[in-house]
Amino acid sequence: MLRRPAYLGLLTVLFLLALPSVVHADGIIIPDPPPPDCLPFMTPSEPVPGWLTPVPITICPPRPELAIVYHRVTVTIQDQVAVTRVDQAFRNDSGATLEGMYVFPLPLESSVTRFSLWVGGEKVEGKVLTAEEARAIYEDIVRRQRDPALLEYIDRGAVQARIFPIAPGETRQIQLEYTQTLPMSNGLVHYRYPLNTEKFSSQPLEQVSITVEARSTQALRAIYSPSHPISVSRDGEHNFRAGYEASGVRPDTDFDLYYSTAQNGIGLNLMTFHDPTGGETDGFFLMLVSPGLETGDSRVAKDVIFVLDRSGSMHGEKFDQAQQAARYVLEHLNAEDRFGLIAFSTGMEPFAGELLPASRRSEAERWITTLSAEGSTDIHRALLEAAAMVRPGRPTYLIFLTDGLPTEGVINREQILEAFASAAPSSVRLFAFGVGYDVDTVLLDSLAQAHHGATTYVAPGESIDEAVSAFYARITSPVLTDLQLDFGSITAYDYYPQELPDLFGGSQLVVAGRYRGSGSSIITLSGRVNNESRSFSYPGQSFSASGGLSALSRLWATRKIGHLLNEIRLHGAERELVEAVVALSVRYGIVTPYTSYLVTEPEALSADSRQQITDQALRELQAMPTQVAGAPAVQKAQEQSQLAGAQSVPAPSLPEAQDVVRSAGSHSFVRRGEVWIDTTFDVGGMQTTPVAFGSADYFKLAGVSPEVGAALALGPRVIVVWQGVAYEIVAEGEPVAAADVPEPIEPGPVDPSDPPVLPDPAQPGPAAPASFPCASALLPLGMVAALGMANLRKR
Repeated sequence: MLRRPAYLGLLTVLFLLALPSVVHADGIIIPDPPPPDCLPFMTPSEPVPGWLTPVPITICPPRPELAIVYHRVTVTIQDQVAVTRVDQAFRNDSGATLEGMYVFPLPLESSVTRFSLWVGGEKVEGKVLTAEEARAIYEDIVRRQRDPALLEYIDRGAVQARIFPIAPGETRQIQLEYTQTLPMSNGLVHYRYPLNTEKFSSQPLEQVSITVEARSTQALRAIYSPSHPISVSRDGEHNFRAGYEASGVRPDTDFDLYYSTAQNGIGLNLMTFHDPTGGETDGFFLMLVSPGLETGDSRVAKDVIFVLDRSGSMHGEKFDQAQQAARYVLEHLNAEDRFGLIAFSTGMEPFAGELLPASRRSEAERWITTLSAEGSTDIHRALLEAAAMVRPGRPTYLIFLTDGLPTEGVINREQILEAFASAAPSSVRLFAFGVGYDVDTVLLDSLAQAHHGATTYVAPGESIDEAVSAFYARITSPVLTDLQLDFGSITAYDYYPQELPDLFGGSQLVVAGRYRGSGSSIITLSGRVNNESRSFSYPGQSFSASGGLSALSRLWATRKIGHLLNEIRLHGAERELVEAVVALSVRYGIVTPYTSYLVTEPEALSADSRQQITDQALRELQAMPTQVAGAPAVQKAQEQSQLAGAQSVPAPSLPEAQDVVRSAGSHSFVRRGEVWIDTTFDVGGMQTTPVAFGSADYFKLAGVSPEVGAALALGPRVIVVWQGVAYEIVAEGEPVAAADVPEPIEPGPVDPSDPPVLPDPAQPGPAAPASFPCASALLPLGMVAALGMANLRKR
């Protein structure tokens, strides 16, 4: 008979040994031999003090663990032929010698023509598996390991090889190389690397990097990743280098990179996504507009007015750097440009009373060196002086640099904004630089927003001249101003940025929005070049009726949330704006310090709860005065502007959100206990259809679409909404009625009047399982132990 203390000690040991056995990376090692199935175990049959009745539980055997030391990917692309080289190191942190099978899921649309595999520096034999062969392996792993991570790749082929024994504490290097021809659609070449499986690693990756070097006989234009933040460097029209690097992370998204080749004049490329099965009536689009690096005769002559704060607070290193920034702008004027210079404090000190040709810049550079910092800050008068200097016929770029709040003359923010709006012609683009934390963020951001510009904040210790020079390098050569878009037969709406900025040589404009309708259409881009109207037509732009890049929906939602947050910050909270922020953040799983409802509000998935969250957020915003200056105000302004202009979907910025909110395709999920719940599931108004984990219906459901497969890969307990029906994955062996799972849907138009046969949505979902299922690799160790103890005490 087991006494309670000894019994608890046994349970503790057993639970602590329940560790993940599969290392999921882009390449996956499945150790041999496979661990036996979890075993049933009973609490003592005789009465024990503190226990009421015997309780059945399930105990998982010890599982070996491999850690991923590093994961490096180098890609070389020559005219759409990509060679991918993967370098990984696995460390055996267990106390046993391990060997097993290495599986590398191939990109869905790849056509691998050649591959090589090295383990520990020695070339080994491997096999390229068809999608059918790989699926059999994936399903076997899911059944044996009780870990559905590979379901996301159930429709893909794979590379398979045996791995030699890895001794305890030993590190084994695996290198893989494969060649593929990249697909092109709508003029965009697409490269994808299957990084997503890393999110199921037992530990964060110590280091991960992807470097892509592309060369083409045709000039390269747009370069874009919707999945990861990348740095891009170029050395000419025919090549580029793009890189992503991180440490201590669990990447949860495949790496996607798109690029286009040269088009005459200004290039335009379109990506779309439409999921009629997910309740979205309209589609999402992302448009890349990119001129070449060489602008030639299409370069627009411009006027540049530099307005420099020389008040006493600028004294010292700040003013030295500001002077250097002004000199940089002058040195990089184009021959046809004109310039103006105004230094301000208590009074105004212009270099000249009018715009001057670029040939006069050397005089202005000498004048800048004579300036000193003293006096107060008259922002109102400085802006009006600059507006009076503007001349018609050219775009005017007004660079306004200040480190303080208005302290002289008119200091009321609304009066300053109204006066400048009345005085400034429509050709003015205002770019504000706020230096330090003692700046009025609402004033600067409002000026930039109203006059087609942007704000850059330079924190204490950061270099002013570097910030200004990096900005000016991007706007040196405008090629098209006053941009307008026409989408032809397609209705496009709600796109961001709402006010299209000017287009500059070597730059790239990214527009994300919604569309109604489908099929081929002509997109027309119009604007002005040297005061003359110009238009560019792009026929044959395809707006899909179904399918596409699912990340576009979350990217659009991120930008819209950023725009709405800026509107609330600059113009005040209104119910409609707050309600939209709450709905978008919950539906698309966008978690920021300002939209953390999925993390902080357990009931956020019901319509009634979202209304209550909106009411509470509105009351708090209206009761709290807007903070316009100080470090928190600057940080908020920066973060919300970054959301509004996001190039890719940002990772959740709250640490606690990493294990609570996930995306799978176009769906977002929030974890409640053991269950990942689709954010489109209304917990108060929908019933679920149960499907047993590991059953035939389970694997059939996983193959319905990549979206569903990605959802089921989140964990062994998932509620996913597909075509209006909520499917709930329940524990294996739990009695459930036969589910009427829909057949796989081929990509293409979906006729909503002819839906597949689906189960009755009124059928209630199952009760929670009474026994403790096998510990999944997705469950933190602390949660495994807590769930086990909870089951022991529940009776």
